[in-house]
Amino acid sequence: MIDPTHELPIVRQAQLLDLARSTAYYQPQPTSDADLTLMRRMDQLHLEHPFAGSRMLRDLLNREGIAVGRKHVATLMRRMGIEALYQRPRTSGRHREHPVFPYLLRGVTIDRPNQVWAMDTTYIPMRRGFVYLTVVLDWASRRVLAWRLSISLAADAAVEALEEAIAKHGAPEIMNTDQGSQFTASAFIDVLRRHDIRISMDGKGCWRDNVFVERLWKSVKYEHVYLHAYETTSEARTKLAVYLDFYNRRRPHSSLDRQAPDDVYFDQPPLRLAA
Repeated sequence: MIDPTHELPIVRQAQLLDLARSTAYYQPQPTSDADLTLMRRMDQLHLEHPFAGSRMLRDLLNREGIAVGRKHVATLMRRMGIEALYQRPRTSGRHREHPVFPYLLRGVTIDRPNQVWAMDTTYIPMRRGFVYLTVVLDWASRRVLAWRLSISLAADAAVEALEEAIAKHGAPEIMNTDQGSQFTASAFIDVLRRHDIRISMDGKGCWRDNVFVERLWKSVKYEHVYLHAYETTSEARTKLAVYLDFYNRRRPHSSLDRQAPDDVYFDQPPLRLAA
């Protein structure tokens, strides 16, 4: 919008566009090493205490000798895409332009692959910077059906992961997500409607409504992410691919009678034939 090479002075260009002059001179700054270290620790505390908001996280960090204020913690939480997890009233009225759908899984017995899928996005720290991991998870088998890494919380990665999962495995009966903007965006909702998939959404902040994805995040981070310091997005993508392949094919789950997700997902006659 602002063209420094134009014959009009930048001040005049800003006036014509009704922009503050400071906006024209602003240069984005990379996240500092101190903030990256703080964000990594906040991510660990969020996994351990998902009910902790900015005030409690500030207090937990202060007890560890980390001097930080609540406002800075809240700013980093927004950047990471995390929030305190608890039920709030009137969750359906939070955004006029984005539809919010009811939670459909309460009291439902989920006992077969492709009955219910879940999707979520989490923050992944790297040595210098961070990315976001989005997964499609089969609820009954805990199998990761598709995933994407991205540098933002836009809907693109969620749409791509969903389309890949449907192309490889067919459509589920129900898709369950939280109320994140990437999952309420029209591009994402349109894919679900096009495939006649029923849409279920957690109550805002209700981690128990999507508990199996939350358990996946804990496994991914404590068994892999926190043990590696990815240098680049490409390295993160390569190493996460290795771990998620292990998670699907070889990692036993106590809730699955010590079977791996692949064992449960493909142990159905129609799926065996498709595979």
